[in-house]
Amino acid sequence: MTEENEEVKIEKLQKLDQETLERLIEIYMSAYEGMREYGGEGESYAKRYLRWCWDKARDGFFVAKIGDRIVGFIVCDKDWYSKYEGKTVGAIHEFAVDKAYQGHGIGQKLMDKCLEYLKETGRIELWVGEKNYGAIKFYEKYGFKKVGQHGIWVRMVKDTKKEINVSDK
Repeated sequence: MTEENEEVKIEKLQKLDQETLERLIEIYMSAYEGMREYGGEGESYAKRYLRWCWDKARDGFFVAKIGDRIVGFIVCDKDWYSKYEGKTVGAIHEFAVDKAYQGHGIGQKLMDKCLEYLKETGRIELWVGEKNYGAIKFYEKYGFKKVGQHGIWVRMVKDTKKEINVSDK
């Protein structure tokens, strides 16, 4: 658990070495515990997928750290071709916080960093499991809207060009 005096730092992942990859896989598996249908086929899948994320969106691969320990990550892509939009948009490929560290604002800090990184893209797309209600609610708080579904996956989008100031509502 996080101690009140331990600061959460969000930083760009500098290298994906074996030790880091193993920690990211642990977080991924922890975050999808009880939702196996969304977390792929276990650790070998997670390893391939996280390597793909690193290759595809290295500049937008952010980690949350407490001390030297990675406790969450988000993969933000400025150059994603959306077949649904018919153009390049921003995308969030993966977003996971270690279950032991959830509920401490770490996901918010990661999302804030990602939205800052993707703010010039015009639109951000992500996919979330249809029964991952906590994640859907979290994304909706950030202005993402459900716009479609494919199998067990819900597509959500957020426009970044017409940000509405909360105080304007």
